[in-house]
Amino acid sequence: MLRLMGTAGVEARGQAIQSIVGGMEILRARAMKILAENGIPHLEPDRWYPMTAYLACLRAIEEKIGPNTLRSIGRKVPGNAVFPPEMRTLEQALTMLDNAYRMNHRGPGDFGSYRYERVTERSARMVCKNPYPCDLDLGLLEGLGERFQPPGSFWVRVEHDKGSCRKTGADACTYVVRW
Repeated sequence: MLRLMGTAGVEARGQAIQSIVGGMEILRARAMKILAENGIPHLEPDRWYPMTAYLACLRAIEEKIGPNTLRSIGRKVPGNAVFPPEMRTLEQALTMLDNAYRMNHRGPGDFGSYRYERVTERSARMVCKNPYPCDLDLGLLEGLGERFQPPGSFWVRVEHDKGSCRKTGADACTYVVRW
């Protein structure tokens, strides 16, 4: 279930929304149809779109196709959205994720956040308090792990913390990232 938080008047960058098309590669025509049905008939990377339209697209994808597709879309965000150029490591990417979020969204009010908490030298906790579905955020964190996999690490594992989930009414989802 998507929460709208303070999304009235908030816009999302088209470049970030392109993750829908990237995450639905084999269903490209269906992705374009869902975008059009929800107020984004011609997706342009340099244009800004109402966040409510983007959220409506994600809600439709979740209902009609399922959570695995949202996760796939989230994994495409690091390759589509604008990120700070100084991001070079996984820990920097996690630390600066909130900055990247603000580079791809604009508008009034509190439209969410990403908070990094270091746990150990090779693990962190991410608190994702935003109106996006938790499966999208899970994929986003996995995508960051793929893009910024630390040298010498065989994997980056992202697990949803059992204590906090927007699907069950919490304000945020918490994930544990290990590498």
